[in-house]
Amino acid sequence: MTHPSLGRLVYLVYGTVGALADVPPPPAPEEGTMSFLTDHLVVDGVRLAYRDSGNGEPVVFLHGTPSHSYEWRDVAPHIEAAGHRVVVYDLLGYGLSERPAHRDTSVAGQTDLLGHLLDALGVEEVSLVAHDIGGAVALRFALAHPGRVRRLMIMDAVSYDSWPSPTWRRIIDEDLDSHAALPQEEFDALLTRQLSMTVADTSRMSGDVLRAYLAPHTSRLGRASFFEHQVRHYDARYTEEIAGRLGELTMPVRILWGAEDQWQPLHYAERLRDDIPGAELVVLPDAGHFLMEDAPDRVVREIRDFLAATAVS
Repeated sequence: MTHPSLGRLVYLVYGTVGALADVPPPPAPEEGTMSFLTDHLVVDGVRLAYRDSGNGEPVVFLHGTPSHSYEWRDVAPHIEAAGHRVVVYDLLGYGLSERPAHRDTSVAGQTDLLGHLLDALGVEEVSLVAHDIGGAVALRFALAHPGRVRRLMIMDAVSYDSWPSPTWRRIIDEDLDSHAALPQEEFDALLTRQLSMTVADTSRMSGDVLRAYLAPHTSRLGRASFFEHQVRHYDARYTEEIAGRLGELTMPVRILWGAEDQWQPLHYAERLRDDIPGAELVVLPDAGHFLMEDAPDRVVREIRDFLAATAVS
């Protein structure tokens, strides 16, 4: 449930979500940081920022948290160049997508919205490439709609009881609202500390790259939205409730994991491999939780090879 104070703040800025006329216009992206996405689409009454480009079999990329689709900037264009239609979008409440006051932005809510997005784009069957909480969304969608998922690649995904991390659990349990009211400087320091843990090479999470990850939260609304739409929904029940069903997955599955992931230890990847029939596990050395930052070329190669190896003749 939306906390009243945060709900009022989001409502005052965005207004009521419902009919197309009520959906707020898209904000202008910051130059050089959030301009990866090119279009906006109203799906099930909410606005999503997205990019739909290329031709061929469709591949949808799902990002994680604390993040937005910027994380795929060095990956998705190469998959398009390899002959695929590529769709990348910001999850609801993230990045340049709408931050509605009264919509479910949990993993379960995002799963339902993915189906609506595919319908709006005219995509019946798709390959999913998903990271972190996006991996949980992809797994839930594949279980709910197995006929619509041709292939599934998950990267450093939340699973079982692997999340939230101790830091986020403490914030959720003790003082979520006070953190939502942090001054910008203190918020930036908090999120920078967390983002520095997502890479094996901390120099990769600095300068323009760090600023791009912080960019969606450089306002009072952005900070409140981060805690309301992201942190408040860090909840393992969404992954624990599907743990016993992973054996139902029949599509090709490849699990890609950073060997130095500080948030999602490798033993969770091994457990997923053992529970999903026929799943492959590829471990990237010298890569952390945001493996697309540590090893973008290797990530591109793994995705491209997986799509080619499992191509339907």
